[in-house]
Amino acid sequence: MGIYSKYRISKASAEKVPPGEVETRYRQLRSRTFWGATIAYSLYYVCRLAFSIVKQPIIDGGILNATQLGVIGSAFLLVYAAGKFVNSFFADYCNIRRFMALGLLISSGINLILALLGYMDMAFSLPGFVIMIAFSLLWGLNGLGQSMGAAPGVISLSRWFPLRERGTWYSIFSASPYLGEALAFVLLGFVAKHLGWQSCFLMASICGFAGALVALSFISDTPESRGLPPIDRLASEEVQPEDRLPTISLQKRVFRNPGIWIIALSSAFIYVTRYAVSGWGVLFLQKAKGFPLEGATSVTAVYAVSGIAGTVIAGWLSDRVFKGHRIIPVAISGLLSLLSLSAFLLLDGDYFLNMFLIALFSLSAGVLYCIVAGIIALDIVPRKATGAAVGIIGIVCYVAASLQDLLSGYLIDNFIVDGQYDFLPVTIFWILAALLSLLIPLLGRRWLQARQATV
Repeated sequence: MGIYSKYRISKASAEKVPPGEVETRYRQLRSRTFWGATIAYSLYYVCRLAFSIVKQPIIDGGILNATQLGVIGSAFLLVYAAGKFVNSFFADYCNIRRFMALGLLISSGINLILALLGYMDMAFSLPGFVIMIAFSLLWGLNGLGQSMGAAPGVISLSRWFPLRERGTWYSIFSASPYLGEALAFVLLGFVAKHLGWQSCFLMASICGFAGALVALSFISDTPESRGLPPIDRLASEEVQPEDRLPTISLQKRVFRNPGIWIIALSSAFIYVTRYAVSGWGVLFLQKAKGFPLEGATSVTAVYAVSGIAGTVIAGWLSDRVFKGHRIIPVAISGLLSLLSLSAFLLLDGDYFLNMFLIALFSLSAGVLYCIVAGIIALDIVPRKATGAAVGIIGIVCYVAASLQDLLSGYLIDNFIVDGQYDFLPVTIFWILAALLSLLIPLLGRRWLQARQATV
């Protein structure tokens, strides 16, 4: 079996499910696929966040400085952005079960190599430039594996769920990154403190291999590959004329759709704030507010857990409370995320105040991103080109996140007062990004609503 035949979208099964069993079998398989993809994608994030958690021990050990860490993080995000763009277009043609598992195996392998490299440095004190080059190359390669996770997960929703249910299920699936972040900050934070930063990468690798097994065991590629009718027949949906066009034609339409690019730009600034908190939040709490490592990771774990609630309620708020008027919850959640992030960064406060503020930011940012980058985007693209939309939004978001990591590292490392980091310049940068994430969808609201009405 060649690589193409192994990873291309599955052919329809010759063995058909008996008519009387179709509904039951369909619901069983879509449930297994949904939860398999959700769990697997959450474990992608464990493999992604190990590096963020060990920044402080690496700095304190004199191994690398903040600027070098920013370069390494930027290498990951640049490769991830390019990989997500390309792989998302490919994923429209692929077996999502195998595609998703392969990405996890790559990411897990990279984390394992980094753990071994850390143990070698502990034993032999490797030169700093060797660590810098190795981390940059390997963490950049990790971005390639990570770029294979999002598109299969979103495409599984298009292949297995009817249009009328996609918003609700998408909002639940969108909680998977926060599940992964919560697990990463709690589990990996504990491991890093008690067993060393090297073991943090080892634990991330173990979680990634477990995620690959989940993907292979639970995800099904398409209803047709399991002997079921196509989703439009299962859901009694009318087939739109554009659904009969070749996938490549639909992908070109998505690429030329200005609405997708407006969504992508807004989402990019949301990503700047989210990655600022998840990537630099632990260091900020330790250096700016004097938190110990365990306290800082527990606060950021609350950030991850609160994001779960935000993404889960986003679809319900948009569909049920505001009756499909997407811009109202966008305005409310965007304003809350701006105010809560500003308060978290500018106020001192005790442990519980910081926990509350970061939880409120995570909740509101989760709602904002889920509606803008997910539900609105799915509203304006055809089912067969879902991966293309994910790719376009993804590359813009992760280029922005990469530049954020680079600029944040520079601003932190180069503004020092009395031997201490001055976080004011980077704080202004992060707050400005939150403001733009709110303004862009509001300024483009009429155009986006008109596009939704015509599709």
